[in-house]
Amino acid sequence: MAAPVKSGSKFMLNGLCRWGGMAVVLLGLPCLAANEATANPAPMAMVVEEALQTATAQYEWMLAHLPDNGELPRTFEHGKLVTKLKRDWTVGFFPGSLWYLYAATAEPKWRIAAEHYTALIAAEQFNTRTHDVGFILYCSFGNGYRLTKQEAYRAVLLQGAKSLGTRFDPVVGSIKSWDRDPKRFTFPVIIDNMMNLELLLWAAVHGGVAGLREIAVAHADTTLRYHFRPDGSSFHVVDYDAATGGVLRRLTHQGAADDSAWARGQAWGLYGFTFMYRETHDVRYLAQAEKIAAFLMNHPRMPADKIPYWDFDAPGLPNVPRDTSAAAIMSSALFELARLTKGSNEAERYAGFAGDQLRALASPAYLARPGENGGFLLMHATGNLPGHSEVDVPLNYGDYYFLEALLRCRARLNPQS
Repeated sequence: MAAPVKSGSKFMLNGLCRWGGMAVVLLGLPCLAANEATANPAPMAMVVEEALQTATAQYEWMLAHLPDNGELPRTFEHGKLVTKLKRDWTVGFFPGSLWYLYAATAEPKWRIAAEHYTALIAAEQFNTRTHDVGFILYCSFGNGYRLTKQEAYRAVLLQGAKSLGTRFDPVVGSIKSWDRDPKRFTFPVIIDNMMNLELLLWAAVHGGVAGLREIAVAHADTTLRYHFRPDGSSFHVVDYDAATGGVLRRLTHQGAADDSAWARGQAWGLYGFTFMYRETHDVRYLAQAEKIAAFLMNHPRMPADKIPYWDFDAPGLPNVPRDTSAAAIMSSALFELARLTKGSNEAERYAGFAGDQLRALASPAYLARPGENGGFLLMHATGNLPGHSEVDVPLNYGDYYFLEALLRCRARLNPQS
């Protein structure tokens, strides 16, 4: 692998971010973004390229200011950069963002940086304690392999898929999400877990151990059967009886209430069933993706700029935090859904909604200026509001899916490139 990137001195950014009172900031966001998106809008191609230019400038700043501690940036909270390495589900997103910048620019410096930070998390291929191996490895090593075809990356991905597969229980028909206190959970499965299936499906056609595709399909089918409400929204957590496979209860961990529609959870479901259809051509998965899309796009409490509140049923609406990470995931998923349904009545609507979200995210209301926001791209994301953690902050996964949405939009605008 390439030589490590030299890190800068101790990270300092105090005073650079503009943090107002939460109510003031949030009340101003819809008007700011809506005005940006509707007053003499720039061509979408220009929005994409300018956002990518901002992203490269911001991440150049980030790389120059990261502490040399062998960890990866997760967020910027309370005026301080937060970095992680072990026991953190988000560590694959920063390397993945660097790979996306390499894909966007073809500049070797991004590949060098991506290789360095990807290598830091190679040990996760043996992690059997969490379902997040899919997030961790597919966003980092997966993009690295796609862009470079390094055999070492393929080997890590295959081992990681094997590790993830050990968490599958055939009685429940799902991959267990958390190993928590059995007094609290028996066999918890969260909607986020859909995202980890992409690694299994990839490994199934790239030399992985037998049964990985079957595990992914079984998990998706169980989720389809038990996680969703009639309107297309999903519960966050379903806790199963490991002995019978029956549902014990449906609840939330990060949403406003057990029966609420936590915004990022809805985005995970949309994204997951979209790629399940892409990889299997099973029309049941397409139908579910489209049902989730309809729930989100037609929701009466979706703000005018299409950047959702952290939960569609949050107390105190509309004066509650937004979640730009949820918007970025939705936008990326909708661009992919539009591609997969090209020629249908809904395809242009999916792409149009995704484009509106992308335009808003790329506006000054949400996209930070280089040197601010701790070096991250998107402002105003919400990690875990009930847990009083990462509220109105940047999040590395918000940046990752924002960059992915930009690249998917660029590919849509330039299909021959």
